[in-house]
Amino acid sequence: MNFIDKLYQAVATAYAKPLLYEVRGETLNATTGEELQSLVDHVRGFLAAYGIKPGDRVGLCASNSARWIAADLAILGAGAIVVPLYDRQAPKELAAMLHDCGAAVVLVEEARLCDALAQAWPSHATLALFDDVFAHAPWAADPTHHADTDCISLIYTSGTSGEPKGVLYTVANVDFMLTRATARMREMVEHHEGQERMFHYLPFAFASSRITLWVQLLRQSPLYLSTELKNLPSELAAVQPHYFLNVPAMLERIRTSVAQKVQERGGIATRIYTATVAAYERLHLGRWNIKDQILVSLGKTLLFRRIKQQVGANLEFLICGSAPLAESTQRWFSLLGVPVYQVYGLTETTAIVTMDSLGRTRPGHVGRPIADVELKLTPEGELLCRGGNIFPEYWQRPEASHKVLCDGWFHTGDLAELSPEGDVKIIGRAKDLVVLQSGFNIAPDPLEARLAEHALGAQVIVVGHGRPYLTALFAGGLSEPQAQQALDAVNADLPHAKQIRRCKVVPDTWSNDNGLLTANLKLRRSVVERRYANEIQSLYG
Repeated sequence: MNFIDKLYQAVATAYAKPLLYEVRGETLNATTGEELQSLVDHVRGFLAAYGIKPGDRVGLCASNSARWIAADLAILGAGAIVVPLYDRQAPKELAAMLHDCGAAVVLVEEARLCDALAQAWPSHATLALFDDVFAHAPWAADPTHHADTDCISLIYTSGTSGEPKGVLYTVANVDFMLTRATARMREMVEHHEGQERMFHYLPFAFASSRITLWVQLLRQSPLYLSTELKNLPSELAAVQPHYFLNVPAMLERIRTSVAQKVQERGGIATRIYTATVAAYERLHLGRWNIKDQILVSLGKTLLFRRIKQQVGANLEFLICGSAPLAESTQRWFSLLGVPVYQVYGLTETTAIVTMDSLGRTRPGHVGRPIADVELKLTPEGELLCRGGNIFPEYWQRPEASHKVLCDGWFHTGDLAELSPEGDVKIIGRAKDLVVLQSGFNIAPDPLEARLAEHALGAQVIVVGHGRPYLTALFAGGLSEPQAQQALDAVNADLPHAKQIRRCKVVPDTWSNDNGLLTANLKLRRSVVERRYANEIQSLYG
């Protein structure tokens, strides 16, 4: 049985058991296996009536919900290729992807987005609203037979530099990944007692998010779905989860929010908080004494246990991926008693290459390769990967495919270090290297992470390619003195060539909506540098 057969079997055998909960305010709306199967049958009926056949591309553009999951399962079961798209992305970008893959039909949740897609894509295929799709007469059917080499999904890369490319996933790719991800998840929760609660807010259009969904369905362990990203604090309070998948921005936001609230309280609480965090940092940097051990113990007892109750009383661990996580932030959650397990991977690697192991984390590193995945470095330090998780090709882009797939190895484009124990440390993107006029090659990602850490989680970009020195732009409501303070703090530990000489604050917030971040919140460096070309030039006189 391949993973599609197993997913259908898991849904069918769950029957009256809740597989999903949609979090709406303080209400948790359950969807049982029987109800999910009914939704799948309605979509199968629509696809059959429309004449969708194996190999056809079917777009799926909606927010996370039971209906999204049902549509995904139905398209997979019909033998078609699912093209999941982030519904908050610009309609022009979505239209370009749908045109590129030659979608036969696109299932869209909102009428507003449907109209916008029709305008942005004059030669568009059929755009079908969810309400019409799920109102169609149901058709119950077993999933179409799939060979291991059959393509089952087409996921577009984030497009941080250049046009997004469609990454093909085969049945074998997903089978390989789900076997290992499910085993790791079972290992991490094997000591949990009672019904576990896993909260989820990241869009299913992302590869890692979809793998998480499928793992939970196969385990018949319910997933609690956020329905309003602007209301995450109250949703988390309603669910009281034991764990959830994150991007670093979310964890930085939690840490910054707690620090600000403690600072506002002032008094003894502020002094205990500041002293405990500083002592805990010294403990992990090897610059500690017995006073630090006592201070950390007292801080945990007097303050951090209460903070843990506010952040998440039931939290056992967190999972984090997509971008670099500041080492101090990972240690801060450890101080709370909530380990953060890092995951590294790309769309082209079926979401995962490395993972932290239960009870073993190393801040600044992203774990070790998962079973049956090989890693090595080029002389330049680029990380190469080989295994059953590697995609076969980009959609209709043979030159781009050949460029990154050489002799069975996938060139990740990431610069990395491998420790003797096998731990992986990601330095930055090779194509993002800043080469100064002096010839020094500098990866901006680690510098940006440290600046953001000292700047209350503000957004930052470090620039300087072809220039005499590095400079930085800050965004997100920071003041000029706060930006300079962050610069001074980071520069204190940097060699001369890596020091950031000047900075500027721009009065914006970078987001996917204004085109400065990708759908998974990564910087579109070239776009940011073009947008603020005058501000950057002013930093060089």
